[in-house]
Amino acid sequence: MSWGTELWDQYDNLSFHTQKGIDFLERYGHFIRDRCLIEMEYAGKLRRLVKNYQPKKKDEEEYQYSPCKAFKAMLCEVNDLAGQHEVIAENLQSDVIREINYLVKDIKEERKKLLQDSAKYVAMINNQVASLERSRKNYEKAFKEAERALDNFQRADADLNLSRAEVEKQRMNMAIKNQHCEESKTDYANQLQKTNELQSQHYKALMPEVFRQLQELDEKRIRNVRHFMAHSADVERNVFPIINKCLDGIINAANQINEKQDTILVIERYKSGFEPPGDFPFDDLSRGGESMPLIMPGGNTFVSSGIGAHRAESMTVKGTMSAGKLKKRVGLFAIFSSNKLMDVCSSVKNNLSSSGDKDDYSELPPNQRRKKILQKLDEIQAKLHQEVAAKDGLMKMKGVYESNPALGDPMSTEGQLNECSQRIDKLNSDMTRYQGLLQEVECNGSPAGSRKYESNTEHNGIGNGSTNNISSHNRLNMSIPDGRAPLGEDESLSRSASDSSVSIPAVGLNNRYPGETVSLGASRNSLANDEDTPYYDIHDLPPLGTCTALYAFEATSEGSIPMFDGEQLLIIEQDQGDGWTRVRRQPPNAEEGFVPTSYISIHSS
Repeated sequence: MSWGTELWDQYDNLSFHTQKGIDFLERYGHFIRDRCLIEMEYAGKLRRLVKNYQPKKKDEEEYQYSPCKAFKAMLCEVNDLAGQHEVIAENLQSDVIREINYLVKDIKEERKKLLQDSAKYVAMINNQVASLERSRKNYEKAFKEAERALDNFQRADADLNLSRAEVEKQRMNMAIKNQHCEESKTDYANQLQKTNELQSQHYKALMPEVFRQLQELDEKRIRNVRHFMAHSADVERNVFPIINKCLDGIINAANQINEKQDTILVIERYKSGFEPPGDFPFDDLSRGGESMPLIMPGGNTFVSSGIGAHRAESMTVKGTMSAGKLKKRVGLFAIFSSNKLMDVCSSVKNNLSSSGDKDDYSELPPNQRRKKILQKLDEIQAKLHQEVAAKDGLMKMKGVYESNPALGDPMSTEGQLNECSQRIDKLNSDMTRYQGLLQEVECNGSPAGSRKYESNTEHNGIGNGSTNNISSHNRLNMSIPDGRAPLGEDESLSRSASDSSVSIPAVGLNNRYPGETVSLGASRNSLANDEDTPYYDIHDLPPLGTCTALYAFEATSEGSIPMFDGEQLLIIEQDQGDGWTRVRRQPPNAEEGFVPTSYISIHSS
């Protein structure tokens, strides 16, 4: 059924109905917009909730227990849930609200155009009807005048007293009026025909077409409302799998809670390492006040002089030693105060930390003290590994500068090398000191399950992607309590300034001469004169590949070379992790230097 045939006379109602449909579509768009605001507000409150309940730094030690770990994992999952609600809001905003706004705009424009056309058609038919009415009135007036003229002529013709001239005058007037009446009649007939044709076209073609387009426009609006509702549900349904994964993550976190493991953690955290106190001795007053000695943990003794002296001042309620007593028992390290250390540091290897504070943890119980010392040893080992890697890189840079002074001054690295060596010596000294403290704790009676502190670095040396050939006797060996020496400057590096070397590349990118090195240090000539070590000039190194400059680069630092956008260069040495690649210009210039790795596109040869 069509609006054009069924509702041909309901123009005003259809206009009002289509306007109400547009208003409903806009209202639905406002609903989706408010829904997005609620989702964003909910996501923001969830994130704020997670932030408020994130563990503080002071509470990190408490979060080693499984319920706390599970709660922390749950916070992460809730944060992800907040992200999914943000995704819902963003997708509704981009896929629904924006489309609704576009649709409302298009429907309003189309409706306005159709209403303008219909108004034009209505005006046309109204004008034509008005013209027909005027023609009819003119014809009616002319007809009446013709009738009056005929009556006048008949009375004049019957009147014998009138002259012939008067009668002719009435005859001429009658003829004129009749002619005018016929003309008005003809005009009225033409206007009637024209009006009927226009009216037929108006109600059977023009207005039905307008109504048909309005009907299609309204159906389009209804169809899109259905699409928007379904798509809104799909937007929310699409995040359900991720929300379910977040909920599964919360369940998995809850399943990781282990009460037995937490009980063991509590024991490890608070265990003092002391033995339970022995029985109280019997005070025999009949022996003149003499009493049996009371043996205390740690080897301390006191003699009771009476019934009120069964417990020494240094004992706690649980029968263990107080912190003050512990400090006296291990007071051997108390002589190394910040002032006395300056006098004996030349002869004593066990120095204090860089802050100068006493950090031998002597105030802690044996078990807790051992744990703290092990943590400190792990920390020193990590720092030592970093310093050795840094010094290795500086040695390599110095060797490159010595082989090609145009790239930089070798002496510019001396200050950094000296600082690195001092830090390594300091870390080795701290390592030896804390290993001595660990030996002391374990010799005084280590608890069951104690471990020896040993750590060896990787057999391939230190550095990421380094081409250094590091011999087995120069691997990084952290000293341990079995008497091995700590890592020194001579044994900490895979090469020194006089023997730093890199592998010589062959024709391909990954092929290298096995076992052959070229010296980059100060003793390159001495290595070249050695019969077992072949010498290669650094400028004779074949390229590893080619590269293209992605951006223009102006050399502002020593050792770098400029390049322009799109320039083809030869790769001489790959990026060793510092963000720079060594390249050579195409012959005949053959200038060499370093350029940023992110500025070039590398092509393998």
